[in-house]
Amino acid sequence: MDSSSGIQEPFDLIRLSLSERVFVKLRGDREITGILHAYDGHMNLILSDVEETIMLVDVEGATESTVNVAKRKMEMLFVRGDGVILVSVIIPSLLHYIYQLLDRYLLRREHNVKFTTSILLKYPAGIYSLRSVNRI
Repeated sequence: MDSSSGIQEPFDLIRLSLSERVFVKLRGDREITGILHAYDGHMNLILSDVEETIMLVDVEGATESTVNVAKRKMEMLFVRGDGVILVSVIIPSLLHYIYQLLDRYLLRREHNVKFTTSILLKYPAGIYSLRSVNRI
């Protein structure tokens, strides 16, 4: 690996993310974002300023499904490591790009996916956009 940046093993990437806002994908269609304060070798994490997103998929027949999105905020959270799938630093421009790709994907009629929520987007310049996402 690259010795000039201090990355010798995969956990070094987590170490470099301390005190940064991270995205954590968990089992059970859960995702959280928050500021990483501590971690250990089992991927147990301590985060603050946390927002959890839970996606519940309701299958309606053979061709249509509804995705219900529930969100909640917490001041501090301990995440048990056996539920962690991935950890990534949030880069605002990358997050904006991901939202654009998701939007393009959902606009295709053949996907027949309906979201029943609104998404509050914060772009890198600090501009907020409230977008209602009800697509079929």
